[in-house]
Amino acid sequence: MDTKEKGLLKNCGITAGVLGLATAVCFVLQNFTAADTHVPLLFVLAVLFISKYTDGYGYGIAASFIAVVGVNFVFTYPYFALNFTITGYPLTFLVMLAVAVTVSTMTTQIKNQEKVRLEAEREKLRGNLLRAVSHDIRTPLTSILGAASGILENYGVLEDGEKRRLIGDMKKEAQWLIRIVENLLSITRISGNGEGARIHTAEEVMEEVIGDAVGKFRGLYPGMRVEVEMPPEALIVPMDGILIEQVLMNLMENSVQHGGGVEEIRIVVAQEEGGVTTAVEDDGNGISRSVLPVIFEGRLSGQGQEGGDSRRNMGIGLSVCMSIVKAHGGSMKAENREEGGARVSFWLPMEEEGSKSWKSGTEF
Repeated sequence: MDTKEKGLLKNCGITAGVLGLATAVCFVLQNFTAADTHVPLLFVLAVLFISKYTDGYGYGIAASFIAVVGVNFVFTYPYFALNFTITGYPLTFLVMLAVAVTVSTMTTQIKNQEKVRLEAEREKLRGNLLRAVSHDIRTPLTSILGAASGILENYGVLEDGEKRRLIGDMKKEAQWLIRIVENLLSITRISGNGEGARIHTAEEVMEEVIGDAVGKFRGLYPGMRVEVEMPPEALIVPMDGILIEQVLMNLMENSVQHGGGVEEIRIVVAQEEGGVTTAVEDDGNGISRSVLPVIFEGRLSGQGQEGGDSRRNMGIGLSVCMSIVKAHGGSMKAENREEGGARVSFWLPMEEEGSKSWKSGTEF
């Protein structure tokens, strides 16, 4: 069965199920009241739900006609017979049909506008990434090419220490390129899941995900101290573990590359507000006040933090982080610590749906 057939069965099932439920509720209410004024209202409500949870205009409009005929046939005297000549009922049915069709049309239009908005957000993210990547890829490639050319052209002249330095620079730039590719793959993974940029999650132990990220980070930056502060109880959070690990890697690497004089990174995890808050803190120079309002927009250079590496684009990593966290139903914020340094926090719900979340933004 292809996707089109599955969609047709799903929409037909929703339409039949909602109309059937409305009919059952009306039968039940007949046992408690002699009036039938509630019947048209319940079916208009049913049409609203059908319009919201099915695709296109057709199902809502079809449900409108079915509701009008069904109310007349089942719930209007004489019962189980069509009769549009009863005083007052023709106008009632016409009004109900007009309301139902209007509700169906408006609901479908709202859904289409939401799809357009989501697509616009995805296009904006793609544009920001392309602008950032065009700089971030060109810079390390130029450095690698320069170092390799220097070694090849001056191999017999260069001392062993200078050769090792150039090779080390090439390794560092290659690692940076790998991080860029991983970020792009993360965005592709989110965008490839279709409508709303939602992702598939599974219950993960937060401590294990953080441990994996810290282990990889220490392999890249063995001289950087990393401390982790976790609550005593195990935290089980629905997430895509690979993507959240990517978020943690980006935040820690961002501190090293752009924090300016960072000697220690702390990861602080706390359970609060129906979810889990994870903060990545550093003891560097902090984030410029002018950068805070736009820090997650994916278009910042490394100059946003005092003493950072201006060759590196800190916007792309933070933009990726925001996209991943939002796809999990969470939120992020960035702030400067009172004791010095920066703090970037993200909140993830501990339930799939219906959890409270922070209001996204920044604090000064």
